Amino acid sequence: MNFELTASMMCANYGNLEKEVKDLEQGGIDSFHIDIMDGRYVPNYAMSLNDMRYIASATDKPLDVHLMIEHPNNTIALFLDNLRKGDTIYIHPEAEYHPSTTLQKIINAGMIPGIAINPGTSVETIMEMLRIVKKVLVMSVNPGNAGQMYLPYVGKKFTRLLSIKEDMDFEIYWDGACSADKIREYAPKGVRGFVLGTTLLFGKEQPYGETLQNIRELRF
Repeated sequence: MNFELTASMMCANYGNLEKEVKDLEQGGIDSFHIDIMDGRYVPNYAMSLNDMRYIASATDKPLDVHLMIEHPNNTIALFLDNLRKGDTIYIHPEAEYHPSTTLQKIINAGMIPGIAINPGTSVETIMEMLRIVKKVLVMSVNPGNAGQMYLPYVGKKFTRLLSIKEDMDFEIYWDGACSADKIREYAPKGVRGFVLGTTLLFGKEQPYGETLQNIRELRF
């Protein structure tokens, strides 16, 4: 079964970030997920522009940049100037007065436009933006911290999005508390990719390559 695996780099070992990037790359990761937090939109600070810039220079793999910041339109140029065509930028629609303006800037720069949907955000409130974006990142936990518990009611949101994704031409990605059973259940239904953090990938005793191979060999 064909699905994408992306590494949540806020969970990486920053004592040797270069080795983390290379080990993940050699292990077969599909892309690198970069969580940018400003301490305002979410109650936490995470990765910085410099972290993103370094990872972009250290790998040819795509970057998925998740902006958990207020009013991303004010600073979107900083991110666009340091990414490559084909990288993805997700914004949260609630964080911007006119999110479609920010999404258009992402499109104009040759990047892939995406929106991230919080557990408390209904599909109906972002319906028009689904015709603009190419990727929808569904948060199965509240944004801002790693290691949280899955919120079961989010499953209905996945079901709703899966029923309209073909008509509106977008792909669905899972972010938060991503376990093997969630991949086993939702990959066959059409979820395109999964962000891997502490639940499956980081902080384990086995090499990344072995972990990623085991995930890809899950029985469906």
